[in-house]
Amino acid sequence: MAKKPKDITVLHGHRVVSGRELRATFVEPEDAGDNPVRLRRRILHGVVLVLLVGLIIAAIIVAVAIMNGQIKIPTAESSRSSVSACPTATFDYTPNDKVSLNVYNATNRPGLARSVADEFLARKFAVADVGNTQSGYRGVAAVVSGAAGQSAAFSVQRNLPESDYFQDGRSDGSVDVILTGDFKELTGPELVDQTPGKLGCPRESRRIVDKWPVIPKAG
Repeated sequence: MAKKPKDITVLHGHRVVSGRELRATFVEPEDAGDNPVRLRRRILHGVVLVLLVGLIIAAIIVAVAIMNGQIKIPTAESSRSSVSACPTATFDYTPNDKVSLNVYNATNRPGLARSVADEFLARKFAVADVGNTQSGYRGVAAVVSGAAGQSAAFSVQRNLPESDYFQDGRSDGSVDVILTGDFKELTGPELVDQTPGKLGCPRESRRIVDKWPVIPKAG
């Protein structure tokens, strides 16, 4: 007796679904695009995708700006510097011979501190110490004193155009001048303004990160 052919659509008593039937089951109807629910879902997915792409582009732009220095992230040290406000008092010009001055060179120009100190001496400033130092300050010159030396520092600044004032914790009235990269020359003696005024404090872009007072290095 001939054996009955095996039904390939049945496996262990269960009907096997063919690929054609699966495609027919899951294929979207032709009018699926007109379905309001599906349409809203597609719009939402599109909006989310655009936002994600925008965030990625913005993050790249910010990262590049930080690496190029166009955006600066404040450090803990610079934040401490900004806490100390610039003195707001108006100072009279202290006579040059009443100012005890130290002159330091923070550039790679040899002999700069000595030549500038000689100019201050010619103007009757009492120059005590001359040497080299290092500083993270960027600008023309830093003028440093304690609270007791602010009036003297004001007089020094009138001789040092575009210099920036910093206050440290010293108790005496001495003033340090730290010559940096952009220094060119002192104001001419006959051009020094001796009328009352205020100290000039650093612009944010010139704030230093090293701690005051700066310890001079021999040389």
